[in-house]
Amino acid sequence: MKALLAALLLLGGAAQARPVATAREARAIAEHATSGIAVSARRVHLNGATGGWEVDLRMPGESRGWRCVVDSDSRTVFTRTRIPNPGPPKSRKKS
Repeated sequence: MKALLAALLLLGGAAQARPVATAREARAIAEHATSGIAVSARRVHLNGATGGWEVDLRMPGESRGWRCVVDSDSRTVFTRTRIPNPGPPKSRKKS
């Protein structure tokens, strides 16, 4: 009985995924999905959800890049659209 109670307590305390809150997180998700280099990220509204992030990605060695929309709730790439390759990314502050 104690083992069952302990197992239920562990399951109840499982971590829940939190929404994407920063541009840095959105860039990392988009870079992982496309193997590109994120150049810019901006907040967008999505179908009544909490929203998402539109990320432009540069694809080195290709003539076209990607514009991805990252859903904040599911932390996945919602859509991907081919765009002309954006310029190289501006240097980001390292922290």
